[in-house]
Amino acid sequence: MIAILGTGKMGEALLSGLLRAGLQPGEIMVTARRAERAEALRETYGVRAAANPEAAKAATTLILAVKPQDMAALLAEIAPYVSPDQLVITAAAGITTSFVEQRLGVEVPVVRVMSNTPIRFDEAMSVVSAGAHAGEEHLQRTEALLRPVGKVLRIPEAQQDAATALSGSGPAYFFYLVEAMVDAGILLGMPRAAALDMVTQSIVGAAVMLRDSGEHPVILREAVTSPGGTTIAAIAELERHKVRAAFLAAIEAARDRGRELASG
Repeated sequence: MIAILGTGKMGEALLSGLLRAGLQPGEIMVTARRAERAEALRETYGVRAAANPEAAKAATTLILAVKPQDMAALLAEIAPYVSPDQLVITAAAGITTSFVEQRLGVEVPVVRVMSNTPIRFDEAMSVVSAGAHAGEEHLQRTEALLRPVGKVLRIPEAQQDAATALSGSGPAYFFYLVEAMVDAGILLGMPRAAALDMVTQSIVGAAVMLRDSGEHPVILREAVTSPGGTTIAAIAELERHKVRAAFLAAIEAARDRGRELASG
């Protein structure tokens, strides 16, 4: 039995992915802060809705998907019901495995996960790290849950805050870029729908090309950048406005904010 505790947007996306991957609704329990939300999930997916203590007692794998600022309260609520033979997966930004282990008070295996919203379309980037009591078996169990909904990468836990800023928040940066490029198309006289189609397909095509070609992004960019051409004129403007430096600062700020949320 798998229980998703705090089934918000990301929790629901994981839930739907697990069902698409072949798990049966009877194998999954969900909890939510509001009773009507839990009931809506039950009606939509056919899973079992429960309170947090009930789910903690019944499940072999617990996925903690609440917001970082709500994690301490959740752990206090479920600690009396968690045992070392369970697997606890924490999916909240900034929450360390030691934070979870200390509050559960038993030597329970904890695996830390950060995923992102393309999980809804089975294109997530999920990164996993083992806690003090989690071994290879627990990492493999976690990866088996996440692999049907995207790519999974193991990283040291010290890199998790950076991964949250880079890939956890990453889709938002691309959506922001798409907004800006579509606005540029409108400025140049393109209809909004046509501009959006062109930008979306260009980004999808570029992403697939980057993933499947094996080439470094610099090589791929240089292949489009002819001497004295249109692309280098655009790149020069991006450099003049310090877009690269802005991305560095933005992702660093996202990392720092994740740490702040985790610390309350």
